[in-house]
Amino acid sequence: MEIVEPYAKMYDIATMEGRYPHQLQVTKENFGIPMLQAVELIARVSHRSEDSVTKDSWDKFIRSVVLQHGDWSVTEHCVVTVEAYVDRGITHEWVRHRLGAYTQESTRFVNYTKKIGLKFIKPEGLSEIAELEWFDHTRFSEEGYNSLIGLSVTPQIARSVLPNALASKLIVTYNLRMWRHFFLMRTTKEAHPQMRQVTIPLLEQFQSVIPILYEDIIPNARQVDNLRLPR
Repeated sequence: MEIVEPYAKMYDIATMEGRYPHQLQVTKENFGIPMLQAVELIARVSHRSEDSVTKDSWDKFIRSVVLQHGDWSVTEHCVVTVEAYVDRGITHEWVRHRLGAYTQESTRFVNYTKKIGLKFIKPEGLSEIAELEWFDHTRFSEEGYNSLIGLSVTPQIARSVLPNALASKLIVTYNLRMWRHFFLMRTTKEAHPQMRQVTIPLLEQFQSVIPILYEDIIPNARQVDNLRLPR
């Protein structure tokens, strides 16, 4: 039985995470700032002030129009794609968020006895006895799946014995405003521990790559406090 670590990471959809030779590391300079420059240029169409754009005018514009005046709608023009590797319980929670695009590893079509194999994510904080129980039950589920496949049961039927601990890849695309809402909801102290395990490091990546928009979000804050913040 293979145990893997969960993660969530931002990447530039245009470079497809190194699958093409022109891959660039996603940075503030080549990704975040150009994105906010695009937000400024698009937003200025409303007042036909595109001629006021300069190399650095995006900073003052975003702070004034978005943060001070609350016009978050202009941030909906640009999107960020994230790759997450989490258990099925977390994917079920994640895809409840609206206004996004999702592509998820399909247990209907993936035959885990071939190619990638079954992988699981162990919850943190289990006692020694609980951890042993968790391993036993998860291993039993794995053996049941493999046995059913061996009896020519299709993956879409055999999957019924798999637990929420099954590791699954999820691709998520949200606009900048939706990502803010997501972080306000899913990095709070009330969020599931395994959700926070990936969303807090992901928030830190957004804060380092995309200036201004996420800097006021504090991990493990109370949800009621986060919902008082602009969004």
